[in-house]
Amino acid sequence: MTGPAQQILTHLRAGTEEMAALLVDLARLESPSLDAASQEPVFARLAAELGAVGLRVRRLPGRQTGGQLWAVPRDRQRGVPAQLLLGHCDTVWPRGTVERMPVEVTDGRLTGPGVYDMKAGLVQGIFALRALRDLGLAPAVTPAFFIDSDEEIGSLESIPRLERVARCMRRVFVLEPSLGPEGRLKTRRKGSLRFTIKIQGRAAHSGLDPEKGASAILELSRVIQRLYELADPARGITVNVGVVAGGLRANVVAPEARAELDVRALATEDALRLERTILDLAPLTPGTTLEVIGGIDRPPLEATPGNRVLWEAARRRAAELGIPLAEGTAGGASDGSLTSRFVPTLDGLGAVGDGAHALHEHVLVDCMPERAALLALLLLEPA
Repeated sequence: MTGPAQQILTHLRAGTEEMAALLVDLARLESPSLDAASQEPVFARLAAELGAVGLRVRRLPGRQTGGQLWAVPRDRQRGVPAQLLLGHCDTVWPRGTVERMPVEVTDGRLTGPGVYDMKAGLVQGIFALRALRDLGLAPAVTPAFFIDSDEEIGSLESIPRLERVARCMRRVFVLEPSLGPEGRLKTRRKGSLRFTIKIQGRAAHSGLDPEKGASAILELSRVIQRLYELADPARGITVNVGVVAGGLRANVVAPEARAELDVRALATEDALRLERTILDLAPLTPGTTLEVIGGIDRPPLEATPGNRVLWEAARRRAAELGIPLAEGTAGGASDGSLTSRFVPTLDGLGAVGDGAHALHEHVLVDCMPERAALLALLLLEPA
């Protein structure tokens, strides 16, 4: 290692315990997506940390969620190109999870709800900016920070603001956790499609006059078979009917039924085709009607030319740091899937660890300064 890479990594490694301490504090501030009030303490702590590195922070309120946090340098100059650090502070874990899943460091692993997905990434972003400030290294492209509180439930309130921000950026670095124990960056992500399918039938006594009924459950069973036929693992297309409900009781022909559907696709063209196919479903059982609600929830993150430029920059910068770096494809979607439609985006720059949404969720503490150093070097990339 030579030059800035050596400087930055040495500086960040000296602050490893401080990074871990901030992550412990953030994880103990539980912030489930569906509890807007819980977002206030974690946003307040993040705002204080970002303010301390010279950013002017604004809280953007939500209507049903905790809203977002938007931060730019206080001395930002108009007309200078900008780059975005992107993350979320909400987690899938309900309040009280820390009682059965304590936030603690054991043998180099920091465990707790939301540490891997993705509060460690936020910490690494803050410390990358802090290292650049402390070492007097000024990026040619102005860094900004956007943090939302509804990513785990689809970012529905955040999408309009995020899309406006993304259109003004030269590039986006997503602080979602890396992929696998080797810490691969996520250069492709599957897009997600979500649907609710509602069937209306006609009730009748199943013994006295079943012919007068029209079974919504029978129709739904036929729809489900047609949906699973859309799966194509070779093309990265998966189909899952995760919820099924309906009917009144065993001796009544079911007058209604519904299902909730999740579909994943690697290519945008496949996502658009699947959306049209599912929305155009028509009932096959006489006397029933079918309604489909939903569509593309998150588009695929594809290997666009701009995204590949960022990946090559990351690989080069990792080599300067002397750390291995590989790329991979993730089955889940992120806010990076949204920004990639407008601006080059690199995802998976957050923590190395495992257990997203699982009881064994953890972060490898010793990898945090390395990933923060990689991010800091990427922020120094020319426009």
